[in-house]
Amino acid sequence: MGSASPIQLDTINERYSGLAQSNCCLSCGGALNFAGVSAGEVCIDLGSGRGTDVLRMADSAGPGGFAYGIDVSDGMLEKARENARKFGVSNVRFIKSELEDIGLDDGVADVVISNCTLNHAENKQRVWKEIHRILKKGGRFVVSDIYSTADVPEEYRNDPQAVAECWAGSVTRDEYLRTVTAAGFSDIRILEESKPYPKGKIEVASWTITARK
Repeated sequence: MGSASPIQLDTINERYSGLAQSNCCLSCGGALNFAGVSAGEVCIDLGSGRGTDVLRMADSAGPGGFAYGIDVSDGMLEKARENARKFGVSNVRFIKSELEDIGLDDGVADVVISNCTLNHAENKQRVWKEIHRILKKGGRFVVSDIYSTADVPEEYRNDPQAVAECWAGSVTRDEYLRTVTAAGFSDIRILEESKPYPKGKIEVASWTITARK
């Protein structure tokens, strides 16, 4: 999960820690399906949850590669580490971190993925600058997320529960693309995009986008 205000962070932590032991799907897209992880690559999943995608990337990267999972939910991180031990996966590391200040070195990653997480972040520009910073030159991101068809009303944007439910922190499609471009990315490609569907008093849509540094 992403970074937000302290109250929102507490709500996100509580919600997703409670869901850590469930089997419900928390994704809004298939970023991993488009990531094309190769042997020897260093991979990062932002909002890694139970660690399922991290373990899959670690398997694809092989013993010469590595996979990091970044999350703020204590329950999800505990479950992810448990899963790594259960399946004997050693080339992984799960880190508790907000997305606006990721505790990894510059240019460490070949690929960054994320599923339905960046909409939680309060300062999305800083998050995208962090994604740009941790990617190697030529590295790529594949992000599945939510955008809104209109500005989210303040009554929802300031509601920690609505933000934790993966939609009230969303921005419009145009603003989303401007933010990614401002972080230093160009040639952004849309890999998949849903039709809008209702949330609160607005509509949102999910999509998967990619670009290289």
